[in-house]
Amino acid sequence: MSEDNQTGLIRISDDVVSTIAGLAALETPGIAGMSGGISEGLAKRLSGKNVQRGVSVEVGQVEAAIDLRVIVNYGSRIQDVCRDLQENVREAVENMTGLSVVEVNVKVEGVAFKEEEVEDPHRVK
Repeated sequence: MSEDNQTGLIRISDDVVSTIAGLAALETPGIAGMSGGISEGLAKRLSGKNVQRGVSVEVGQVEAAIDLRVIVNYGSRIQDVCRDLQENVREAVENMTGLSVVEVNVKVEGVAFKEEEVEDPHRVK
């Protein structure tokens, strides 16, 4: 995005929009993490340091389109989680950048299972 104002030009890079979208996605209940994509092998959970992974953006002068690849928690209602995800990302990007988000596309690439605690007979209780 670039905007002319009375004091100069303001530009917001694609990386900034990707970071905002990634952080908003990770804060959405039911989202286990972002996916690196099928081309990188199995879907991997990624930490906050890699929030741009799993996020693709197209940023114009006043609009943005966002594509997300995510991993959802097992047991979550995928449709509900994805709707919440779309709204959270749209709201975060629009509020922080002033861009109009025209679409937030979500591709669910995996399901994360909670690791069940294995009972260790040698563990002191």
